[in-house]
Amino acid sequence: MKNTMYSRGFSAGNPIANALVVIVGALAIAASIVLGFVAFIVLGSVILILAAIVGIRVWWFKRQLRRQGGASRPVGPSEPGAPGGVIEGEYHVVKGDEKP
Repeated sequence: MKNTMYSRGFSAGNPIANALVVIVGALAIAASIVLGFVAFIVLGSVILILAAIVGIRVWWFKRQLRRQGGASRPVGPSEPGAPGGVIEGEYHVVKGDEKP
């Protein structure tokens, strides 16, 4: 006859040892949860800081491109001859310059 015993885990037979195993197991699970939460917060902070750095860099790069391109503000009538603006004026056709 085959005697098999299905055990749920470590059974010491001593109730004090069983209680210590349960306490140590609960502490290990709690420490894992706390360390996991701390690692999540640290990783999230690093990602947030890197995203802020990239965002500021992109903003700065666009700002520099606008300054170099002259498109930072529209040119109005108070700024005649500004680069990139519209030059208004009048002209007259002179007939005397034609060759015979």
